[in-house]
Amino acid sequence: MTQTRTRLERGRSALGPALALVHTGRAPTRAVLTAELGVTRATAGAVAAELEALGLIQVDSRPLGAAGAQGRPSHRLSIAPHGPVALAAQVHADGFRAALVGLGGQTVATAPGCMTVPADPAHVIDAVVGAGARLLRETGRRCVGAGLAVPSAVAEPEGTALNPLHIAWPAGAPVRELFNRSLAAAGIRGDDGEPVTGFAGNDVNLAALAEHRHGAGGGAQHLLCVATGHRGVGGALVLDGRLHTGSAGLALEVGHLTVNPEGPPCHCGSRGCLDIEADPLAFLTAAGREPGPEVSLLQQARDLLREEYATAPSVRAATEQLIDRLGLGLAGLVNILNPDRIILGGLHRELLEADPERLRAVVAERSLWGRSGGVPILPCTLEHNSLVGAAELAWQPVLDDPLAALGVG
Repeated sequence: MTQTRTRLERGRSALGPALALVHTGRAPTRAVLTAELGVTRATAGAVAAELEALGLIQVDSRPLGAAGAQGRPSHRLSIAPHGPVALAAQVHADGFRAALVGLGGQTVATAPGCMTVPADPAHVIDAVVGAGARLLRETGRRCVGAGLAVPSAVAEPEGTALNPLHIAWPAGAPVRELFNRSLAAAGIRGDDGEPVTGFAGNDVNLAALAEHRHGAGGGAQHLLCVATGHRGVGGALVLDGRLHTGSAGLALEVGHLTVNPEGPPCHCGSRGCLDIEADPLAFLTAAGREPGPEVSLLQQARDLLREEYATAPSVRAATEQLIDRLGLGLAGLVNILNPDRIILGGLHRELLEADPERLRAVVAERSLWGRSGGVPILPCTLEHNSLVGAAELAWQPVLDDPLAALGVG
């Protein structure tokens, strides 16, 4: 009896690590799961069966071709196709987007919304939660939790937006509290009948987390992510699979690195910061184009780069200017952080793809580690990676302890 209980306890303690392995694609078969967990074949089978009973994964015992241990075909493991989801929400300078994201970073449904983001953060948070609630009703999916991505550093443990520079919110807006209040008012509840828990984080931090688990950052031990979305520039660092957010959630404010000492004044009080030298508005301005109200600044910059880079000298010159500014910022970060991989998102991804050799040359020329080690610089690969990262916040309690998070005794 004691041996049976010990095996059961060992199997249950392995549920979270096993789910994380399937979630990140590192255990496509039961044989791999057995090896990664360091347990017996029987224990791995019991763990997989319990995760399947919880509606989280799917176990397929049909022959896979290649044999598992001792020549036996290994059962395939995948995310349950109709399993629960996390509600992911993002607020940016041009509006918001809501999504339902399952395990494995799989986006089930999305709902964009454009609006002028008002000074009262509760207004737009209520709007994006309302959009998410409609997606849940339409799909009939179970919800395990919710995550919110915002264009600001989010101070911990308070959950406040410390410096929302490109939206009209006051500094210190209690975004996590407002998010949880809105989730409760919308009636979004978990299996236990209680309102789901909402989490909040910086949009680039969450993009980096998503890319590390499901995209271009997979396998990196020291991953640096730099991105520009609708306005400004953000950065994030993932160390050994965990976001490095500093003592209070405020680390990696890379947008305020000076890359042009004679440049225009920045919101932070300095001059020529990456934040205003390498974002979509900077690109449009450098190209001599007046931004219009029809679509977001990010979309206008992307369209201009894709359509006129090869034919318009002003667009090519603007591209080279932003690449040089971005390269200077990246070189400084490489010297300080010594990452083993850099990934670029938003408009920076398109700049890399337009002239990858120029950007890599600037980084190599200006950084000690770039010259000696040749740090890989890659584009982000996930669509809506900040949303996927917001969902990761909500999924984390399930990955840590599936039974407790899902209210199973």
